[in-house]
Amino acid sequence: MKETIVSLLENALDNLKQQGVLPADAAPAIKVDPTRDKAHGDYATNLALMLAKPAGRKPRELAEALMAALPASEAVQKVEIAGPGFINFFAATDAAAQVIRQVLEAGDTFGRNLTGKGQKVQVEFVSANPTGPLHVGHGRGAAIGDCICRLLEATGFDVTREFYYNDAGAQISNLALSVQARVKGIEPDSAAWPADGYRGDYISEVAKDYLAGETVHADDRHVTAKADPDDLDAIRDFAVAWLRREQDLDLKAFGVSFDVYFLESSLYDQGKVEETVERLIANGHTYEQDGALWLRTTRFGDDKDRVMRKSDGSYTYFLPDVAYHLNKWQRGFSTVIDEQGADHHSTVTRVRAGLQALEAGIPEGWPDYVLHQMVMVTRSGVEVKLSKRAGSYVTVRDLIDEVGRDATRFFLAARRADSQLTFDIDLARSQSNDNPVYYVQYAHARVCSMLRKADAESLHFDHDLAMVSLAKLEAEQEKAVMNRLARFPEVVSHAALSREPQQVAQYLLDLAAEFHSCYNAVKVMVEDDELRNARLALGLATRQVLRNGLDLMGVSAPEEM
Repeated sequence: MKETIVSLLENALDNLKQQGVLPADAAPAIKVDPTRDKAHGDYATNLALMLAKPAGRKPRELAEALMAALPASEAVQKVEIAGPGFINFFAATDAAAQVIRQVLEAGDTFGRNLTGKGQKVQVEFVSANPTGPLHVGHGRGAAIGDCICRLLEATGFDVTREFYYNDAGAQISNLALSVQARVKGIEPDSAAWPADGYRGDYISEVAKDYLAGETVHADDRHVTAKADPDDLDAIRDFAVAWLRREQDLDLKAFGVSFDVYFLESSLYDQGKVEETVERLIANGHTYEQDGALWLRTTRFGDDKDRVMRKSDGSYTYFLPDVAYHLNKWQRGFSTVIDEQGADHHSTVTRVRAGLQALEAGIPEGWPDYVLHQMVMVTRSGVEVKLSKRAGSYVTVRDLIDEVGRDATRFFLAARRADSQLTFDIDLARSQSNDNPVYYVQYAHARVCSMLRKADAESLHFDHDLAMVSLAKLEAEQEKAVMNRLARFPEVVSHAALSREPQQVAQYLLDLAAEFHSCYNAVKVMVEDDELRNARLALGLATRQVLRNGLDLMGVSAPEEM
């Protein structure tokens, strides 16, 4: 319907140019949006307001000219001018109802498109240090990142999901020392406990399995414990593998998988970090000061220069990040999206600056970033701060165990990434209309129940009869659902382009609200075969779009609640 209205307006513009009402070179971007108030029609445009100045006319006067120049169309019931010059379009019932036919014909592919044309895109997300179970912040990153991947795939991109393991550096040394202390019977409250040691109960589990000589099967490695309390290297290898396996299990429980697991340690093993340093030095963008090696990132928009190699010879985090992103570029990813916590905000400018200093042909502003804010978990209105196993935070597994995968994923991805999120466990567990994921899933299950009832009464759905009876869907509530269904493809495209899966979540809530309202206002199981089948078809189309949208969120579409 929206495309039809845009086409009608394009014809009207051509007519007005021929009449001399508009300049011949006028080429406005025609914007048509759904109306918020159905009293103002189904769609509206501000085209007359945009063109009033170049046309030298008052907006309302130009709106009248545009309306008069519109070609006749059976798809439009009527057109009205509102306010200072908005043009409102009321869709004809049978035209609006054609979306039902489109949805049922397209099925699982409705809402998808080929905009991406197979372009390669890499999305890096979660990328948790292998030093403990995944916390709820990682969970938000996993939900948002996976939804972004699903949206990009739905719009025709070739997506690679990547997890970057920071398996080198001080945090890994602290992990090894923590496990070794537990292996030797040292408790966290002991004076002998490592200063920066990890205190969660999971450290005891790692130590126990190490002493038992267990074998751990992680993504790319199989490590058998040596059970030697003094072999710190062996303890380190076993602990990293053990926690990588645990994180893999957390992600599997969350319904998230990756195509590539990239190890930070490989950048050192293959000499990529040193090569990056040498290239930056050769390009003349570095200098020595106070025994450290600095990069002139201020040349590339940073607020101050950054240390790459400290006076003790160790590298700062930002340098391997630059080497890693150079590797991404060399792998052929012209588009890279890093989904990370907001605490990475300061690294965005310096990584981009480092990449420009490499002079490798990488575009400015590459890669793209999506940064999510923190999550606060509450129960009975009180913040939940600790997990016994993790020792200092709430884990993803805690939430999944409490409220299930569906609610966890929906809640974590249903708000803008840059807004702080309060995860209310009581709300997520409730079976009420206040629970957003329950509200959407219940709409899907309600359609399934409606169809089961029809079958039980031997009033089986007749597709052919429904398709020739769609014009009977004349109730305002029915029209509202149809108009909402028609918006789904645009929502998917816009959510993918803006990397904002919460737009899909909001759309699903709006569609569920329209459907529940329609279900309560309009009787489906009527004696009129044509009307009943048309309404069943509307239900089937609604169910399909709900299922398609929930799939983009990584959430199931149950047939019963």
